[in-house]
Amino acid sequence: AVFPEMFNCPYDNSYFREYGEPEGGYCFESMSKAAKESGIYVVAGSMPELEGNHVYNTSYVFDRKGEKIAKHRKMHLFDIDVEGGQYFKESDVLTPGKDVTVFDTEFCRIGLGICYDIRFPELSRLMVLEGAEVIIFPAAFNMTTGPAHWELNFRGRALDNQVYTIGVAPARDLKASYHSYGNSIVVSPWGNVINRMDEKEGYIIEEIDLDYLKKVRNELPLLKHLRRDIYKLSKL
Repeated sequence: AVFPEMFNCPYDNSYFREYGEPEGGYCFESMSKAAKESGIYVVAGSMPELEGNHVYNTSYVFDRKGEKIAKHRKMHLFDIDVEGGQYFKESDVLTPGKDVTVFDTEFCRIGLGICYDIRFPELSRLMVLEGAEVIIFPAAFNMTTGPAHWELNFRGRALDNQVYTIGVAPARDLKASYHSYGNSIVVSPWGNVINRMDEKEGYIIEEIDLDYLKKVRNELPLLKHLRRDIYKLSKL
């Protein structure tokens, strides 16, 4: 089960410290308990995490026993200033993360980013080079960037890397200060949208076919055709 970005907090800089909690806080424990009681993996969207004087936009992953198996702090902070449109700067309050996040399940290895992270293809490629076959992005694109770039980004990263990409967004609430685009999405390794919601509350149940992923990679072996003698991508 995957939750959206900032699922426990209004998406506004003025609320992040108020709703933030250290690792092991109430929301952390609630998600851990839900994973254990349901016997499922839970990607707990993201929530404001407090550590010292810093606030991070953080996603935790819990296994079937409720144990934390991964943690991703949003690496690329969303700063936007569109003339006549959206203005918002996460960097006014949040601290960026530094780690590429992948985790193992009995099904496959999974990569994890948060929202704006998807716009940087280097991060997704690093996850894939570390073995990710599915990449999940809890996200909250807005009504400026969503209609223009939401589907394009998820199809692009899926196609570039021949992976499943999953974007999970909050429903749109026009009474809130931040209007989410919604449209949670699942894209195949061939770049096709295989499931998509609208802006309303709801959920998707989708089967991930890893045999299909292998078929795509065998028939069009992009990752085998990388010219490592000319270029390379690596973590510092």
